[in-house]
Amino acid sequence: MKLQAIAIDDEPPALQVISNFAGRIPELQLVKTFVSPAEALKHIRKQPVDLLFVDINMPTISGIDFVKQAEQHSLVIFTTAYSAYAVEGFNMNAVDYLLKPYTFERFSQAVQKALEYHKFRSQTRIQEDSDILYIRADYSLHRVAVMDILFIEADDDYLKIRIRGQKTLITRMTLKNILEKLPEKDFMRIHRSFIIARAHIEKIRNRTVFIAGQEIPLGNSYEDLFGQWIGLP
Repeated sequence: MKLQAIAIDDEPPALQVISNFAGRIPELQLVKTFVSPAEALKHIRKQPVDLLFVDINMPTISGIDFVKQAEQHSLVIFTTAYSAYAVEGFNMNAVDYLLKPYTFERFSQAVQKALEYHKFRSQTRIQEDSDILYIRADYSLHRVAVMDILFIEADDDYLKIRIRGQKTLITRMTLKNILEKLPEKDFMRIHRSFIIARAHIEKIRNRTVFIAGQEIPLGNSYEDLFGQWIGLP
């Protein structure tokens, strides 16, 4: 199956280059190109794609902010004429960063990275019988046993995942997204900023849950469901 992609750039000639190069890679299908980031957002919210080519320096919205607003699981390859944006681009967990003007060989290299990662991500997604998550953090994929997750804390646009016997992982994801990957019987959101693992609860006192020595508040709106979840009469 081909990698489905769209490209966003305020300069039509730059989009023409991407269209030309993409047409030479059999595994890649460039579905559409956009000069308007707003139109691109509308499109991918209705029809998500696997890969985004995004120019970082656009007049109405930066490519960084575009990716934040998109709230997609799509892979991202940033393009720009300004090398100063490279670090910020990689901080967004981009697959690659293309500095204009780039050659077909360099474009192809970036696409191959995306193809490899897409294949790896598809093969290693959590399965019902595996109880494994792959978390992208520190420019790497970390293999995490679900049973070792103690709790997860939201911090602005990032999550802090506390894991038994391992360092805390910091990843760009929402609580809603990661909760969908976790078994309902074992994990619950008990506060707007916290998900906890039932197996690691040490004690509960005064609407505070203790896990691994940490005090985690129990939100008002979650109290009744929490009681049912842990089996209170």
